[in-house]
Amino acid sequence: MISVEGLKVEFGVKPLFSDASFVINPRDRIALVGKNGAGKSTLLKILCGQQKPTAGTVAVPNDTTIGYLPQVMRLQDDTTVREETQKAFANVTAMAERVERLEREMNERTDYESDDYMALVERYTMEHERYLMMGAAHREAELERTLIGLGFERTDFERPTSEFSGGWRMRIELAKILLQKPDVLLLDEPTNHLDIESIQWLEQFLAQSASAVVLVSHDRAFINNVSNRTLEISCGRVVDYRVKYDEYVTLRRERREQQLRAYENQQKEIADMKAFIERFRYQATKAVQVQQKVKQLEKIVPIEVDEVDNSAMHLKFPPCLRSGDYPIICDEVKKAYNHVVFDHVNMTIKRGEKVAFVGKNGEGKSTLVKCIMGEIPFDGQLKVGHNIQIGYFAQNQAQLLDEELTVFQTIDNVAKGDIRLRINDILGAFMFGGENADKKVKVLSGGERSRLAMIKLLLEPVNLLILDEPTNHLDMVSKDVLKEAIRAFDGTAIVVSHDREFLDGLVTKVYEFGGGRVREHLGGIYDFLQSRKIQELSQLGSNGSNGSNGTNGANGANGTNKPNETQPSQKTSYAEHKEQQKRIARAEKAVKASETKIEQMEARLKELDELLMVPENASDMTLVTEYTSTKRALDEEVERWEQLSTELDSLATTVT
Repeated sequence: MISVEGLKVEFGVKPLFSDASFVINPRDRIALVGKNGAGKSTLLKILCGQQKPTAGTVAVPNDTTIGYLPQVMRLQDDTTVREETQKAFANVTAMAERVERLEREMNERTDYESDDYMALVERYTMEHERYLMMGAAHREAELERTLIGLGFERTDFERPTSEFSGGWRMRIELAKILLQKPDVLLLDEPTNHLDIESIQWLEQFLAQSASAVVLVSHDRAFINNVSNRTLEISCGRVVDYRVKYDEYVTLRRERREQQLRAYENQQKEIADMKAFIERFRYQATKAVQVQQKVKQLEKIVPIEVDEVDNSAMHLKFPPCLRSGDYPIICDEVKKAYNHVVFDHVNMTIKRGEKVAFVGKNGEGKSTLVKCIMGEIPFDGQLKVGHNIQIGYFAQNQAQLLDEELTVFQTIDNVAKGDIRLRINDILGAFMFGGENADKKVKVLSGGERSRLAMIKLLLEPVNLLILDEPTNHLDMVSKDVLKEAIRAFDGTAIVVSHDREFLDGLVTKVYEFGGGRVREHLGGIYDFLQSRKIQELSQLGSNGSNGSNGTNGANGANGTNKPNETQPSQKTSYAEHKEQQKRIARAEKAVKASETKIEQMEARLKELDELLMVPENASDMTLVTEYTSTKRALDEEVERWEQLSTELDSLATTVT
């Protein structure tokens, strides 16, 4: 589909990468990985034609369509959510107008027997068939399914886009790209603005999509669930691993061990040559051999070892004062604007606990953080414990940096006392060593800015860490080291995040935000997700979202749980419960079979569409008829799948 040959990109003396050659094939699910600043986003821009390489070619067939989601884009504010999303169907709308125009022309003419009129009828028939093939009749239903999958409510569809935050508007752009169904999807950090549930929906969508996918993401669980191939940018080269991300990690470790052995052997060879040259430089009888050694030494190409592994980031929070036993206590806390964000929040966080705030965007996670920080007023009692020193990392922390300062100046301006003598050591630990310390903030990538903002947080001792989406734009290595540092942190930590892999093994308690309530779940993030999966919850914060391993931290007005909401055995006998489980299993099997049929028909429609794009096949009525009948069968199967899924949800709800 897309062929890359001899690609080279350079901005300064040293190129980002060179001699990159690879092919993107249909159904590829490619994870593009590498350290921050390696050139991942640049490569995506080159693939979609937004940027030109220094050298090399990118060959894209004329009939291949590309959808590109950048990390940052300019968004319009003059439409509703539905109207903005409908722009994805611009081609379909244009075709509908052509069909209507041809239909009006047919109705206005009376020369029914003329050749010209028959040609008009034939042209109308072909255009109308193509219009039906594009699935125009079901585009509204598809639009709604996609927006709901990405976390929007139906009540949001007619709201102006200007009322939404940048993260939600990025979801609209993602919805538009997915609805266009391009042949190749280029996604740069698509999960940065998604909650856990929307990420899981996107995983399923990409798994079923007929498009090839090239994605950059630092969400390890997401990238591993989606990918079947990994392209790594390292040491100025692009290396192709034809395996999913987890397998790539193993292969890469083996490759680096080989690099290290080869590097050590080469260094020994160079040392031996230099010793020989130095020893016999001035002996006339050895002049020929010395010159040979000098020439051999000049021809040696130095072996490089992967940069990501060479520069490890060691992060350790400084010692902090001991805080009170209960850093945060919430008692009937409420926050409302035009609507209630949350109410009846009862929460106690003990000293040393690591807890997660999870839930859909807009449910109040960051709002409660602002209440704790004292940035906004609220109702109820919220007590910050004795001796509490808060370190706060906000979502937009990286954007608040002064772009005209260098990396060194940014840290030098906030460092105090003896720490000023260790600035270079700290910068080196965060992979800002050497000449990187002299870079201006404005030339840093999103991940590099996040690392720099994280350094600022580390300069003062704190005993309560509040991290709001700290892993956005951090690479895999940085995330791993940050995670280990928080684990070893003596104080208390509140982490607002949608990154399951980052939260796994880090937090021991999860607070779920949704529906104006905050619920406490004991255990780790996967314990929480498993409880949701068992209960088949349709959304975070719904009334039935109490996991069997969780307790309710905000029980509504009466503050109590109904007995029949906690124990399924109180609703049904063992035999009835077992029979219900069998019905659920049958329903799940039917849904799976329907999904398989849909996937097969979508694949066949893709093949027929490619055949019909060939000019000589355009009037082949056999292909047109098969396409129409397959499309009709697909629409019926999709409706059947929706009905089966609804029945499955109903059965699961009955169990809970």
